[in-house]
Amino acid sequence: MRWPLLQKRKPTRISRQIYVNEKIGMMTPEDILRVEHDIVLTLKNIYDPEIPVNIYDLGLIYEIDFDPEGVANIKMTLTAPNCPMADMLVEDINTQVKKIKGVESVNIILTFEPPWDKSMMSEEALLELNLL
Repeated sequence: MRWPLLQKRKPTRISRQIYVNEKIGMMTPEDILRVEHDIVLTLKNIYDPEIPVNIYDLGLIYEIDFDPEGVANIKMTLTAPNCPMADMLVEDINTQVKKIKGVESVNIILTFEPPWDKSMMSEEALLELNLL
């Protein structure tokens, strides 16, 4: 399942298809959704080094896609293309997401389309920064 920008929707119907991950065994669609949910919770515990808000609520995460082979694909942006903390932030995401049961590898895709702006922030982030 793909988690679109700032929208947390779940499918209304899940098929009974079973996927096999060689290291952790069989994965149902429910297992895949659980891993994706765990990825979101993990990202909500990683904070931008320059802004006291987690990267998920800050709107830096554009898409999360987990496949049954254990690969987590995370499409994200930065608050600015020349962010001096980019390497540290990407490494932290990679390290923390790999700790989730079922995740074997993490692919982080950095994009600047669309460019980040404060309209991408969640209400919680806006409240935290006194912007509401």
